[in-house]
Amino acid sequence: MASYTSRGVHGQVVHALGVRIVSGELPEGATLDPRAVGDELDVSITVMREALKVLAGKGLVDARQKRGTFVRPRGDWHLLDPDVVRWHISGGLGERIMRNLADVRSIVEPAAAHRAALHRTRADLDALESALAAMAGARADSVAAAEADVSFHRALLAATGNEMLARMDLLLEPVLRERDHVVHSHAGTHDPVPSHRTVLDAVRDQDPARAELAMLDLLAMAVHDLDQIAGYAAPQAHRATPEG
Repeated sequence: MASYTSRGVHGQVVHALGVRIVSGELPEGATLDPRAVGDELDVSITVMREALKVLAGKGLVDARQKRGTFVRPRGDWHLLDPDVVRWHISGGLGERIMRNLADVRSIVEPAAAHRAALHRTRADLDALESALAAMAGARADSVAAAEADVSFHRALLAATGNEMLARMDLLLEPVLRERDHVVHSHAGTHDPVPSHRTVLDAVRDQDPARAELAMLDLLAMAVHDLDQIAGYAAPQAHRATPEG
């Protein structure tokens, strides 16, 4: 699921409308008049149509004869699309989607750590070590820290030796990346390196019970960090800023 990274007016319109929809300002079932919205945003009807095509591709809007363009039900949205995740955060709904991620991780990752301890290869350990080293070296850079964190969890899923579990990165990464960026941007949250090191040590030692417990401790710290930053100030929902 690639992020929509168009810059300029087109990207601004996609971002502005995306935030309005996920925040509920444009509620499910609401009809959009492309010409009127284009006039409001001071863009051409051509730009509006192209922006609506992007939003349609993400499941947010649809168009029907006699009904026109309308906001689709939330159940149709591509909630794991990186842009849709960011629009939740920009619209002040970041905590909601991050809490959902925490629930999913609590189901998937302890079992993945358990299995990784049983099936990891030398290459898996190297990938985990590399990600952990990048995490340690990126403490002052929230974007780099988030990427290193995502790389570690991707490597852990791969270390399970189960192709379907490995592809769970498609489910976890879009929200995890944005969650980590927010968390690593705030002072007072945990240093993630020690907890990840404990997981890696247990996986290396081929101790599945210890790996599972270490992951549970890591996830508990992650929830605590989220509690610490709950209610952080999100950007203005209506501000049209280009993605990318």
